[in-house]
Amino acid sequence: MTLVIATATPFHGHVQPVLTVAADLVRRGHEVVVLTGSRFAEDVRAAGALHVSLPPDADFDDRKLDLYFPERAALPAGPAQLEYDLKHIWGDPTAAQYRALRILLARRFPAAVVIGDPFFLGGMALTLAERRGHRPVTVSLGLTLPTLLSDDAPPVGFGLPPLCGEGAKKRHQEMNDQVREGLAGAQRHIQENFGESGVELPGFFLDCLVTVPDHYLQLTVPGFEYPRGDLPSSFRFVGPLPAAPRGPQPLPDWWAEVVNAKRPVVVVTQGSFDNRDLGRLVRPAVDALAGDDVLVVAVTARADGPAELRAAGPVPTNVRLGGYVPFDALLPHASVLVTNGGYGGVHTALRHGVPLVVGGDGEDKPEVAARVQWSGAGLDLRSGDPSPAAVRDAVRAVLGDPGYGARARTLRAEFERHDPLGAIAEVVAAAGA
Repeated sequence: MTLVIATATPFHGHVQPVLTVAADLVRRGHEVVVLTGSRFAEDVRAAGALHVSLPPDADFDDRKLDLYFPERAALPAGPAQLEYDLKHIWGDPTAAQYRALRILLARRFPAAVVIGDPFFLGGMALTLAERRGHRPVTVSLGLTLPTLLSDDAPPVGFGLPPLCGEGAKKRHQEMNDQVREGLAGAQRHIQENFGESGVELPGFFLDCLVTVPDHYLQLTVPGFEYPRGDLPSSFRFVGPLPAAPRGPQPLPDWWAEVVNAKRPVVVVTQGSFDNRDLGRLVRPAVDALAGDDVLVVAVTARADGPAELRAAGPVPTNVRLGGYVPFDALLPHASVLVTNGGYGGVHTALRHGVPLVVGGDGEDKPEVAARVQWSGAGLDLRSGDPSPAAVRDAVRAVLGDPGYGARARTLRAEFERHDPLGAIAEVVAAAGA
């Protein structure tokens, strides 16, 4: 048995993958403490682990960001908001996270491994505070795209695939310089936060997210990520995590239409977080496909979502609305998924061999969309607010070209050759030996 501390910043999309790993480690006989936000205590206990809340100056409710970070709401989406998030949502909690880890390790739980969210910067501070052998082994789970700058690919933020031909490497380097310059203020701010913990950040923070941990385990496969020849030896592709186990979920009363459909099933979603305004993607897709010979299943991930869509206008006869529909049951019947491009949701579709149409912005979504198109598994709408015509044309293109589905199934086969939970368990077992 190995003692493990799992860490996660208090965002649903960061906590849930960590809990999937924690639950698997518990099943394998390890003892796991999860250090994360107070609102996730019940979820942690359901995974079989012990919950420890972050201190108040590192804890917040991701559903109420405007309450915890009121200045953020006044900033326009884009570079200004990104810089704010890097400084204050990710950077400012560093010292408090680090102190919480040190107290937990010293007084209650002398873990051999600290594993979790790479944006939990207190874990990076722990890695830098002492040399290996005098602290726990640290493992970062690549919950989203690798942020390491490279001569072989554009940096995260440009939403571009790797350039080709003469001068490509030089252009990548120029874009990297733009990122360093644009985020110089965030770099200084984050360095100051690390200084509060008595450690020095050894380089550009986006690089350090990948290079500092003892192990960096990217939760995808090479076929979905831009090739780089300059990855550190600590970097390893382990494949996407399986879906978290769930109890029985009720199916909608129109479910038989999906199972028995003789026409393509088009699933539409804005994910579980960025779904407050269903007029961004779900409603345009519903309107776009009204006249096509397809069955549209619009999953709002909100109990009140179907009512909101009905109130916004007539629902076409070929559309079925759902609040919560189990995707592992739905996607085997889908011909295409229209989504705003969350990293986990895209991988869920590809795990079922379903091609995609992606229209998202903010966070990592433009980068995920670019990789969907680069990998050949779908199309990137390059907008978080696409027009109905753009959605219709993209869906028709994906349905009309079998190459997209073939590429999605190829990625599914690549996923199946990886055992992410087994790979993580090997690292944990070796650290505890």
